Amino acid sequence: MKKVWIGLLIIALTAGFAFAQSEGTVKDAQAMLAKAVAFYKANGQAKAFAAFDDTKGKFVDRDIYIYVSDMNAKVISHGANPALIGKTLIDLKDSDGKQFMKELVDKAKTSPSGSIDYKWTKPTTKKVETKTVFYQKVGDVIIACGAYK
Repeated sequence: MKKVWIGLLIIALTAGFAFAQSEGTVKDAQAMLAKAVAFYKANGQAKAFAAFDDTKGKFVDRDIYIYVSDMNAKVISHGANPALIGKTLIDLKDSDGKQFMKELVDKAKTSPSGSIDYKWTKPTTKKVETKTVFYQKVGDVIIACGAYK
């Protein structure tokens, strides 16, 4: 009987570890943003956007991905939801009514890199949680990547 309980404990701990690893961290988002900015600068917009838009590519990792907007919050590249490309999201609000895309654009106008926080439904838990989005303005676009806290 003791062996069964030990076996179940090992399975539970392993499953818990696997679940924790299935979500990107804030550090993962920061690293992906740095990688994306470097790729964009080295390869140009067309090649970068094609790579960022690839939902199975190197700029999508678990629940983190790269997206790019112009300075009016029009999405021009999106690694998780290509249907958003071409949509202007300046008026998009989080669960508290915060216009987070407007905040992102406004901050990028005065600071070429930084972060914003907003509340959004986390796909894995279906609960509203705080998400931190890191951004870097490169030329006339904002490259961004976020993770839930």
